[in-house]
Amino acid sequence: MLRPAILLPTLLLATLASFGCHAQQPAPGSPVPPDVARRVEVLLRQKANLPPGAMISVGTRTPSTVAGFDEIAVSVSDMEGKSSHPLTFLLSTDGKTLAQFNKFDISADPKKIVSAEGRPSRGGPSDAPVLIVGFDDLECPYCAKLHTNLFPAITERYKDQVRIVYRDFPLDQHPWAMHAAVDVNCLADQSATGYWIAVDTIHARAGDIGTPAPGPDGKVGERSLDEANKQLDKLTREQGTMEKVDLPKLDACIARQDTVAIKESVKLGTALNVDSTPSLFINGDKIDGALPNAYIFKIIDQALIAEGKTPPPPYIDPAAITPPPTK
Repeated sequence: MLRPAILLPTLLLATLASFGCHAQQPAPGSPVPPDVARRVEVLLRQKANLPPGAMISVGTRTPSTVAGFDEIAVSVSDMEGKSSHPLTFLLSTDGKTLAQFNKFDISADPKKIVSAEGRPSRGGPSDAPVLIVGFDDLECPYCAKLHTNLFPAITERYKDQVRIVYRDFPLDQHPWAMHAAVDVNCLADQSATGYWIAVDTIHARAGDIGTPAPGPDGKVGERSLDEANKQLDKLTREQGTMEKVDLPKLDACIARQDTVAIKESVKLGTALNVDSTPSLFINGDKIDGALPNAYIFKIIDQALIAEGKTPPPPYIDPAAITPPPTK
C-alpha cells in the first residue's frame, strides 16, 4: 500500500548543493491548483527545515505508473535565483496526499554483478549455485585471517556448491602487495593450482615476508621492500617449478611486472564500492571485513535457498559448544 512520504530533513537540503544553471523543460499537463501547491510548499518547509529565503516551485502534473497518483516536479531556489535539480513526488488525483518512493530495477541476476570470467577458481564448478568473488590484498592481515579461517571451512561445509575466485585489490599502504599480485597472476596464466598454492603460501607467511635470512652471526637484518620482492619472486618461481610450467615464460612475466591487469581489477572493485579488503561478493551480496564464519555461512545458506538448493544443516560454532564436565 502506498503511504504518504515522511521526508527526511536532508532530502531537500541535499538538493541545495546541486544549485546551478539548468534548462527549463516544462512537462505537458495540467497545473497544480494554487491551494494544493501551497499545501505542498508548507509541508516541505516543515519537513526539510529549509534555510530562509529558499523558494519552492511546484511543477505541473504528469502521468505516473501508480494508480490514483500523478507525478509533480518540485524545485528549490535560493535568494539569488539559482535552482536545484527537481525532485519528483507523487500527488494523489484528489490533491490530498503527497508521497515519494524510489523504484529500482531488480531484473538482473545479482550473481552477475561481478564476473568470475578469466580468474582461477577453487571449490565448485563454473555452474555452482553460489559464486564468491573476493577482492584480495596479499599483504592485508585481515585478508590472511579470512583466507586461512574461512575458505577451508567453506570447502568442507559446502563441497562443490560454492565456487571461489579472487580479484586483486592491492592497497596503496601495502608496499609489496602490487608486486605479489603481479607474481601470482603470472603463475595463474599457466597453472590455476599453482596460483592458489602461491596465494595460500603468501597469506600464511605475510608477516615474515621482507625479513632477510639470518646472517653468519645469527642476526636478522631489517625488513625491506627489496627483500620482500625478491622473496615473492623466488616463491613464485619455486611453485612454478613444482607445477612444471614454462619457466622462461614465467620468469619473463615476473621480470616485466606489468600492472595493467591488476589496476583494471582495482578499477572494477572501486566501481563496485570496494574501498577496503577483504571484500566478498556472495552471489552479488557485498560483505566487507573478516567476519565470523557463522555469519558468512548464513549468507551462503540464503543464497543457496534462493537458487532452489538445500543448504547443509545449521552451522554450530565449535566455540559455542560447552564441553561435558570432567569427572
